Amino acid sequence: MALIGRLLVIFLAFLAACLAAGIIVVSALLFPEFSELGTGPVDEGALDVLLGFSFIIVSGFALVPATLIAAITEAFYIRGPLTYAIGGGFMGLACYLGLVPFDTDTWQFEGVVRRHLEIMTGAGIVAGLVYWLIAGRNAGAWRKPPPRLDPPPPLPSASRPPL
Repeated sequence: MALIGRLLVIFLAFLAACLAAGIIVVSALLFPEFSELGTGPVDEGALDVLLGFSFIIVSGFALVPATLIAAITEAFYIRGPLTYAIGGGFMGLACYLGLVPFDTDTWQFEGVVRRHLEIMTGAGIVAGLVYWLIAGRNAGAWRKPPPRLDPPPPLPSASRPPL
């Protein structure tokens, strides 16, 4: 029963982390538009659609690596926030590089935009920390065996019933 509850917590933490990463990606990519004074206010409906699409894209690309990281941290009781931040950063980096074409002749990624790489890595770090806040602090705690009960103390010799 504890495993089912833990899986639910992991799933909700993954969704919250993807939402945080999506918010960071959208706000960082649209920041030049936000800072432009001549364009006027940003349409909130369009911003909601962009946030929804970024949430779907981030969660789709991050599902398999996040599942592997969650399984490893649960199996080995890894609970440090730095571990989740580094894992999230690598996941954001991998998600971005998965979208960039790779030339097998020169063994290089072609068309890497440094700003976008930094945004995705930063979003991954924040997503890892959000995951740690919700589920990572208690990684592996569901596997704790119940505490052992000590045997009762022996009865004093004077309290034994006669045979």
